[in-house]
Amino acid sequence: MKVSSHFDGGNIEIVDITHHDDAHLQIRRDSNGEFLQWFNFRVSEAQGVALTLHIDNAGETSYPPGWKGYRAVATYDRQHFFRVPTDYDGQRLTIRHTPTQGSVYYSYFAPYSHERHQDLIARSLAAAHVHHELLGHTLDGRDMDLLTLHARGDNPNPRTCWIIGRQHPGETMAEWLIEGLLARLLDPEDPVARELRRRAIFHVVPNMNPDGSFRGNLRVNAAGANLNREWQNPTRERSPEVLLVRQRMQQTGVDYCLDVHGDEALPYNFIAGPDGVPSFTKRQEALQAAYEQALARASPDFQTVHGYDPTPPGQANMTMCTTYCADHFDCLAMTLEQPFKDTADTPNEAVGWSPERCRQLGRANLDALLAVIDNLR
Repeated sequence: MKVSSHFDGGNIEIVDITHHDDAHLQIRRDSNGEFLQWFNFRVSEAQGVALTLHIDNAGETSYPPGWKGYRAVATYDRQHFFRVPTDYDGQRLTIRHTPTQGSVYYSYFAPYSHERHQDLIARSLAAAHVHHELLGHTLDGRDMDLLTLHARGDNPNPRTCWIIGRQHPGETMAEWLIEGLLARLLDPEDPVARELRRRAIFHVVPNMNPDGSFRGNLRVNAAGANLNREWQNPTRERSPEVLLVRQRMQQTGVDYCLDVHGDEALPYNFIAGPDGVPSFTKRQEALQAAYEQALARASPDFQTVHGYDPTPPGQANMTMCTTYCADHFDCLAMTLEQPFKDTADTPNEAVGWSPERCRQLGRANLDALLAVIDNLR
């Protein structure tokens, strides 16, 4: 058995491999940061071997409650993903699996590579009325890609909708969701998409944190900055990604902002709003409630019962995207959270929460947006 992670999004360190079927591993901390939870590695030359893979420092990770009820993701071809038996004893996470092929990948969630991101950008640009803008570059010199879908028809007053994902790079489910959302939004025969394209301009940043994604980080960029705590005072030296997007938002205005994330512990899809923001209005509250109700109707995988506790009035963290946008633009701004494991209410034993289920939820968000778009101003 051989273990490797020196590839895009890879993260694991070998502690000891004493037997051909048993390995002790540990997760590497985020570059220039203290977070650790994301893992992504390859095991080779183990076909037919009953593997036992111990992640010895799981109890020291940033969100240990996330291991309860969790099962690791595996893939042979990096296209089709499935779950494998995994247990956690309070200190160590142990993956048990017998590969049927000579090479297998194990990860915290299905990876979304930089190559796939580039394919997503290129595929989207093949559609009519889609414009690509290079906002600038990250600290590692990677492109900050913005896709803009211009409103069609003669609508004199289109809404301005922003959708961003992967401020936290290990939350790869965010870009899987945006992939599904874009596929539907660009479908010329989908009636919901056609109507939304008539009524709104869309600005989409599928990956806010290309450096952290490539480095195999969970939550931070190359400088160790948690981008979703940088929205009040972003700088070129620490958080150019937020600075570039925020500058563009100032130019376009924002009527709707969906910031897509993943939650380590909660086995639900849910929305966290800007409650606690001093300027949060009844209009914004009603819009969010209507959006959540419409999304729950469109997708049984979404629910409104479980989520984060409400923030008391005036105590919101104003450094986050949702709170900043809701306050600054007086708009409907929301954080959409997805699970790393499975949905408790609608479980799928084989795949858990998966890339395809992310894509389907992305598509369903368009139904929810259409339900409220007339009231965004």
